[in-house]
This record gives sequence, C-alpha cells and structure tokens, in this order.
Amino acid sequence: MSGPVTIALAKGALLKDSVARFAAAGLDFQAVLDPGNRLLMVPSACGRARALLVRNADVPVYVAYGQAQLGVVGYDVLREHQLPVAELVDLGFGGCRMSVAVKASSPYRRAADLPAHCRIASKFTRCAEEFFEALDLPMELIHLAGSVELGPITGMSEAIVDLVATGRTLRENGLIAIEDLFHSTARLVGHPLALRLDDGALQEIVDRVASASAPLS
Repeated sequence: MSGPVTIALAKGALLKDSVARFAAAGLDFQAVLDPGNRLLMVPSACGRARALLVRNADVPVYVAYGQAQLGVVGYDVLREHQLPVAELVDLGFGGCRMSVAVKASSPYRRAADLPAHCRIASKFTRCAEEFFEALDLPMELIHLAGSVELGPITGMSEAIVDLVATGRTLRENGLIAIEDLFHSTARLVGHPLALRLDDGALQEIVDRVASASAPLS
C-alpha cells in the first residue's frame, strides 16, 4: 500500500500494552506515552506507520470508515457497537468481564432472579438487551454515560451491566457481581477492504503482532 499504515490506538488503560505489543512487532510508538505529547496523530520511529490516538469506543469507527487500516480495541466495544471491522488477533491484555451487578444487600444472586420489567442501568445497553432477551426476561434499560454504580445506590435501577476488572469499585460502593455476560480482552481489528487490497504490508504487521501475542509454550 502507498503511504504509512494508520493504526488507531485507544487512549487510557489499553495504550501502554498496545505500544509494547507493536514494539515487539517492530513499530515504535513510544512517543505516544510521553506525558508531554499533545499530538493525536503520531508517526512511528521508522516512519512506516502512524498512530491515531482516540477513545476506545471510537477505534472501530475510524477503522470501519477506513481512516485507520488497523486498530486496537476492547472486545466489549466490538460487542456493543457491532461495526463492520475484521477481528484479527486476541491480544490477551486488558482482561475484564461484562457483568450484572446489584446491591450486596439485594436478594438477587442470579440475573434470572431479577423481577420482570425492572430497571437496568448501563453504558452497554445493546449487550444488556441481548443478554436479557436470551433469558426471556423483559427489562427497562437506562443508558448512563458516567458512573453506573449510582443506579442501584440511588434506587434508580435494580441492577447494572458494566465492565468489571478487579471488582474494587463495586465493593467500595456496596455492590456485587452476580453473573457474567462475557469476558473481554483487547483485540487487533482491521478494515476489511484494506485487508483485501493489501500488498503485504498490513499482513506483515498482523503476523508480527500475532506472533508477539502468542502465549509462550
């Protein structure tokens, strides 16, 4: 392909491990970790690629629309937004789980115990809707962009559906996870047309990242 490969990298929790994984694949994006960096498009040290620094939820958008040929994004985002990108490699880091949580004092210990038509607060309403539809349990879903833990605390919702890593935030707010929807890790994704038209440059990066991501035997 002509010009550098553009790779969308998620700011925040996934960034450091993403940079390390690409470094193992021969692409140096270390500059994006510089606290003084204010650039949103950063070339690799070798000039063969460049990184777009975007929010996790925006990674598949840039890849789907072709502004980035590759990207690193959490599986939770792929499940929630369901954009037309190709999932290429499970990178193995950024592990967490999508869970149903309730107040620790609640009588509910399984998602199926929740009463029909109760309120569920979540940033991930599509994931929540699919899960409860599979249980044949009708719910009123409330979309929140911020701290969903406040739903049960304030009485606005009986439960939440949210990402859980260590569970510390839940515990500190008097909540417990009662059931997992799925586990999530960071994934390397690609633009389907760019991959089909690839002259080998993209596949070389994908193969190197895959090799760097493979567990040691």
